[in-house]
Amino acid sequence: MTSIHFQELIADPQLRKAIESQGYEQPTPVQLKAIPQILAGKSLLVSSKTGSGKTAAFLLPSLQKILSAAPINPISTRILILTPTRELARQIVKNAEQLLRFTSVKVAMICGGEELKYQKAVLRKNPEVIVATPGRMAEHIAHKSTEFSGLEFLVLDEADRMLEMGLNEDVLKIAETCRAERQTLLFSATMEQKGLRHLIKEVMLGDAEQIDVEEAANAIAQKMVLADDVKHKEKLLLALLAKTSFEKVVVFTNTKIKAAQLDGVLRYNKYRVSALHGDIAQDQRKISLDLFRQGKTQILVATDVAARGLDIAGVDLIVNFDMAHSGDEYVHRIGRTGRADSEGTAISFVSANDWNLTKSIERYLNVEFEQISFAGVAAKYQGPHKIKSSGKAAGTKKKADASDKKSAAEKEPKIKVRDRDKKNVGKRRVASPPKEPVIDFGDGFSTFKQKPQ
Repeated sequence: MTSIHFQELIADPQLRKAIESQGYEQPTPVQLKAIPQILAGKSLLVSSKTGSGKTAAFLLPSLQKILSAAPINPISTRILILTPTRELARQIVKNAEQLLRFTSVKVAMICGGEELKYQKAVLRKNPEVIVATPGRMAEHIAHKSTEFSGLEFLVLDEADRMLEMGLNEDVLKIAETCRAERQTLLFSATMEQKGLRHLIKEVMLGDAEQIDVEEAANAIAQKMVLADDVKHKEKLLLALLAKTSFEKVVVFTNTKIKAAQLDGVLRYNKYRVSALHGDIAQDQRKISLDLFRQGKTQILVATDVAARGLDIAGVDLIVNFDMAHSGDEYVHRIGRTGRADSEGTAISFVSANDWNLTKSIERYLNVEFEQISFAGVAAKYQGPHKIKSSGKAAGTKKKADASDKKSAAEKEPKIKVRDRDKKNVGKRRVASPPKEPVIDFGDGFSTFKQKPQ
C-alpha cells in the first residue's frame, strides 16, 4: 500500500472535507496512477481489476477540475458518465453525491425505467454531472433534450460490458454530440475485448494514455461442488447456507426465471432474501439492493445485472448456482467479494452440463477450483468417465474406420431403385354387385297392375 494520501492529490478543500468524512486515507494503485494524469488534462484508457477503486479514480479528478474552473457553457452538462446497468449508475450517483455533499454541484441519473417527460424536466435544471445508461441517453439526444456543447469529461465505465450488451452504437451516437475538446476516460476490466479497439478509435479524440494496473488477485478461495441437476443444486445451496457462517451471500443464476424460483425456495426455508433480475420493476430493484446493503436481508439472488461494479460491503460468499457463460463474467461475479483487500469465498455448483464450461474457465484464469462436498447431499455424478488433456469430458461415440465401412458395404450391397421402376399402385375400386329388380307389391291388398301392352 502506498504512503501517499489523498490530500496530496486533491487540492479542493470541499472535496478534501468529503474525502475525510468518507474515511478515505490512501489511494489505491489505480487511483494513484490515474488521478495525476486526469488532472494534467490527459484522456486515459484504464484497465484494472474489480474492486480496485476505479469509480473514485475518475470521479475525484474530474470533480476537482470542474470545481476549480468556470463552465464553458453555463447551461451545458460538464461531466457525462456512461455505464451499462442502472444498478451501477445508481451506485456512481451515490458516490458522486457523497463527494459533492459540501458543494452546490448537482448530479442526475438518466436510465431506463422512468418516464421520459420526468427526465426531461430533470435535464432542464442543467445538472453539471449526469450518470446514464447509453440506451436512454441516446433517446434523449433524439428528443433534443440534452446540451453537451460545453462538456468537459466523457467517462465510459465498464466499456467491455457495454460491448457485450450491444450498446456500442448508442455510445458512438452520444459521443458524436459531445464537445470535441473534451477529456475522454475509458475504464474496462480488459483491453482485449473483441470490438473494444474500434470503440476506442471512434470515441477517443487524439492520443490517449493507457494505464494497465497489475495488482495481486483478490483474496478469493475458489471452490466447486458436483451436482446432479437443478433440484440437487437447491439441496446443495440449503446445505451450504446451513453449514457456513456468513455475513452476506450473492447467489448468481443465468436466467430470470431461475432467480425467481430460487428466491421462492429460500423464502420458504425462512431465509431473508432479496432478488435482482430484469423482470423486477425499477423501484423494487432499488429496494432489494438497499435492503441487502443495510443487512436487512442476508442473501441476494441475482442474474448478471449484479455482476458489474456493485460495491456492497460485507459480501463474504459468492455462489454460482449456474456457472457463468465466460471467464470474464465469472471474474466479475466473484469480484463482488474479496474487495478492498478483504477475503472471500466463491463456490460453483457443477453438473455434467457445466463440466466443460468450468474447465474452460479454469484454463482461462489459470486456476484450479478446489473440489468439496457436503455430507448427506453428495452427488451421484462424480465427473466424466474419460477426460481430455484439457480437462474436458472426452466423447464416448466411436467413429467407424474406413475398413469397417467397406466391409459393411460388401455385406449389404446397395441397390438403386429408380422411379420409373416403381408401380403406381393405389387403392383399386371394387366392382359393386348387380342390382336385383325391385318388384312393387303395392300395399298387399290392391289388385296387381298389368304391364302396358
